[in-house]
Amino acid sequence: MKTNWQGKRVLIIGGARQGQALARWLTRHGARVTVNDRQSSEAMRAAQAALSDLPMTWALGGHPLELLDSADVVCLSGGVPLANPIAAEALKRGIPLTNDTQIFMEIVPCPTIGITGSAGKTTTTTLVGRMARKAKDESGKMKDEERADLSFIPSTPLRAGLHPSSFISHPSSFVGGNIGDPLLNYVDDMQPDTLAILEISSFQLEQMTISANIAAVLNVTPNHLDRHGTMAAYTAAKARILQFQTGQDTAILGRDDPGAWNLRAEVRGRLYSFGFSPMPAGGQGTFVRQGVIYLRTKDGETAVLDEADIQLRGNHNRLNVQAACAIACAAGIPVAAIQAGIQDFHGVAHRLELVREWNGARWYNDSIATTPERTLAAIRAFDEPIVLLLGGRDKDLPWEELAALVHERVDHVVLFGEAAEKINAALGAPVPGQPPQYGGKRPYTLARCSSLKEAVQAAAYAAEPGDVVLLSPGGTSFDEFRDFEERGEVFRTWVSELS
Repeated sequence: MKTNWQGKRVLIIGGARQGQALARWLTRHGARVTVNDRQSSEAMRAAQAALSDLPMTWALGGHPLELLDSADVVCLSGGVPLANPIAAEALKRGIPLTNDTQIFMEIVPCPTIGITGSAGKTTTTTLVGRMARKAKDESGKMKDEERADLSFIPSTPLRAGLHPSSFISHPSSFVGGNIGDPLLNYVDDMQPDTLAILEISSFQLEQMTISANIAAVLNVTPNHLDRHGTMAAYTAAKARILQFQTGQDTAILGRDDPGAWNLRAEVRGRLYSFGFSPMPAGGQGTFVRQGVIYLRTKDGETAVLDEADIQLRGNHNRLNVQAACAIACAAGIPVAAIQAGIQDFHGVAHRLELVREWNGARWYNDSIATTPERTLAAIRAFDEPIVLLLGGRDKDLPWEELAALVHERVDHVVLFGEAAEKINAALGAPVPGQPPQYGGKRPYTLARCSSLKEAVQAAAYAAEPGDVVLLSPGGTSFDEFRDFEERGEVFRTWVSELS
């Protein structure tokens, strides 16, 4: 149900991009808005300037509970947990909680795709966005009889009242949510034949009671346990993306990942899957046969492309491509557009991003790896000797599996940041006096640094021609940087300055 915001007193907790999008949209629709952030007025100067044209109030430097005395609704930004005292007090008082994605889903006039998972969300979402744009570019070139021959288009109508074939000729698509801009910034410009593609985090899903027409869960592996507390609570948050679908909707699940595949009981409508494992009998989705990705629907199988044409490294990225193909197929995007969206796609910044080759070693930025699970995937993407930069801030996650792979595959480790001691304990004491030429045990060297900049210098000292130097920290950036993007950007800069 759409909320009438006229005259509503809305308290927004968090003044970053989600909070700013909420403030702008809600004010435009008649709400009386207060933005509250724990940071100081000095730290929030840029945000205040960005919203200086709005008739709204700021409350900075903490989260005083008395702000709730004049609030009809509380909107939480993604970084604000339900356990935050002001959020907990709002729940105690019976004040409704919401967020930017929930409000967007209440009012969006067009079909929606929602993508979540512990890893791969951004790459998959970006790929689906590219495919949708290619479909738009090609739609004007297709004859009516060619449109009618798209037999792989599913016949089930969407909740928004549109047959998926309308996706082929939609004039525009929007990609955002947990990446880029919140789509609330653009919802007033969307039309019934627009397509909205959202990356959605577990933080956003905690409060959501509306699901996308096409909802994908790529994987569910340990992550954000410092926020959710238990794996069960984290999984429950992810499952909400499916729980509010209808029988007219489509779910996409990764069948190789137990955390995602075990959510099959939550599926309300059609189920598509993706993975390297065999497709279940009668199943629909994507699979690989003899190095070629295929789409299977009730109308048969269609070859999409050779895996050798994928420009991204690692099996995890091959799965991301499969997922994007399954999502696009469920949305009725033509195979030609799916192929075009994959071709020449070299990835998203900070995700196994090649920075440069220096002194014969190739340096990669995988700053997005804020969990050991993601670092595992990054290491497995390479066959070359690896110099691995590990560290940052721990999320209360286990490091033992990563430690075992390091001993198997990584030649040199450089630790940095708050988590260095915990990672070092998981790795165990190095075996002294055993260089690799004498059968030494990996990692052959282990250095500890207080900062990432020192870690770059230590990695440069350890690297040899033919090596891969990999920043794939396994921890968050918050001990030293604003976010993983800032960490990746300064890593790029420092690596580029090596001489």
